[in-house]
Amino acid sequence: MLVDAHGHVNFSAFKNDADAVLKSALEGGTWVVMPGSQYSTSRRAVEIAERYGEGVYAAVGLHPIHLSEKRKMDVQEVQSENGKEEPWMTFETNGEEFSYEKYRELGRREKAVAIGECGLDYYTEPKGREKREAQRAKQKAALAQQVRLAQELNLPLIFHCRKAHEDLIEFLWPHKGAIRGVAHCYTGDMKQAEKFFELGLFFGFNGLIFKEVPALPDPTEIIKALPLERIVLETDSPYLIPPQAIVGSDPTMRNEPLFVKYVAEEIARIKGISMDEVALVTSKNAKSLFFI
Repeated sequence: MLVDAHGHVNFSAFKNDADAVLKSALEGGTWVVMPGSQYSTSRRAVEIAERYGEGVYAAVGLHPIHLSEKRKMDVQEVQSENGKEEPWMTFETNGEEFSYEKYRELGRREKAVAIGECGLDYYTEPKGREKREAQRAKQKAALAQQVRLAQELNLPLIFHCRKAHEDLIEFLWPHKGAIRGVAHCYTGDMKQAEKFFELGLFFGFNGLIFKEVPALPDPTEIIKALPLERIVLETDSPYLIPPQAIVGSDPTMRNEPLFVKYVAEEIARIKGISMDEVALVTSKNAKSLFFI
């Protein structure tokens, strides 16, 4: 079996066929954890997960992007590697304020196994130092509340981090030994990976490992260096589809949890081990992290 530790089947891209996608994943031996990015998608993740028994789970959290004032996010901002923009690839932020009590209520539901995705995102920032610092402070304030909620509910955290790794390390360091979680879609460098490792975090890798991104460190050396016991597999569906999953020449296909097998195969190739070992260990890691 495999576990997709980060698949957004609760997003609008799957509004017409979420159950079919999840059924396909389960029949293919793949479990999935669906993180929310705001209250509406967090609630939807829980509601979908509650329709299933073993194998489908939710995480509830407020993504730093959704703290921004209302605006449309483009393809690059949501990390879609698709060349052509489709309606499902984009969304609008809504300037949501984190409500501790509302998320606490969701987090106490049986199928909620983590708080997230939450974290820091400095990819798109306002011009001017004062506005930039204000936005960063707002993200850190929301993250602090979500860390506190995770500690109260004894749940792990799913950390989003984009162009903010040093700040996230500094933010989390006082919590060393008091939190557990995963650095989702890890894009930091080796030195930063060493710090996240010291914090006790797992590392999530997805279809981004197939693409050479000049602005990002090469994930191959980091995957080689990390023990398999600290790695979990992700799709980040509907985004970041592995090239092996694309049918024909259509670059606009959605990613989905079943395609996490391609990430497992690539990690096996990079580390020079069998696919069976990757499946066994990473599934054990996800089950241990999320208590599933």
